[in-house]
Amino acid sequence: MDRIEGRTAFVTGAASGIGLAIAQALIAAGARVVLADNHAAALQTAVTKLGSNAIAVPLDVTNRADWQAAKAAVAARFGDVEILINNAGIGPDGAHLADMAYETFNRLLSIKITGTFNGISTFAADMRTRGEGHIVNTASMAGLIASARLGAYTASKFAVVGMSEVLRAELAAHGVGVSVLCPGLVATGLAASTQRAGSSPIERPDAAANAGIDAAIVGQAVVDAIRTNQMYIITHGEYRDIVAGRMTRLLAAFDAAPNYQQGKLPGSDVAEA
Repeated sequence: MDRIEGRTAFVTGAASGIGLAIAQALIAAGARVVLADNHAAALQTAVTKLGSNAIAVPLDVTNRADWQAAKAAVAARFGDVEILINNAGIGPDGAHLADMAYETFNRLLSIKITGTFNGISTFAADMRTRGEGHIVNTASMAGLIASARLGAYTASKFAVVGMSEVLRAELAAHGVGVSVLCPGLVATGLAASTQRAGSSPIERPDAAANAGIDAAIVGQAVVDAIRTNQMYIITHGEYRDIVAGRMTRLLAAFDAAPNYQQGKLPGSDVAEA
């Protein structure tokens, strides 16, 4: 999508953090932006700062009726949504999977996985029909590598990466781009969002020393990726060797396995560009 100026974008989890930074970068690029969030006060503050090219829409990403109401509100004000940013999510609580409360597990996966699917379900078919558009799904570096005490969080992020790869393969022939954002540590209000959702954020004794990169860097990276239809948006290059190590272990397991089938296999049609 070479032209962002004049486009209509819909950003979830947009009242703060990465979502707000993406909204700001899109507006700077000339887009009209719908900021969607369930934190009404912060949402209104953000929209007031961003000016007339931004509107606020209350949204619980797990509530499909909310999505339909939001779609109608956007159509009345800005028209069709051409850029969708499925960003809403909460953080991990640091519990081991064996000890994690059912409610915590369900809440985290519902917001991240079901919330992302709801956005796709609401807007992707229309983009396909029009033959243009772009969707960005926010995952995490935790969607590429696994760490102890991040069980449900990692499960949700791996799922978003997989959903994004499938969606890209399905929409590529229709002129719709798909990217998946996999950042490392970013300076955001994720802990506060996690508490508002009803979960306890993970305790990080090193948080002050490792506050993360400025969210504005991530916002600009997303805009750049939309322009070039970049599949994976990686903001923290220092994780490369860890991801490479995981890939090496996977490939070694394949090298040790027999081949039973030749020819075209499932997954060979994934859009790689």
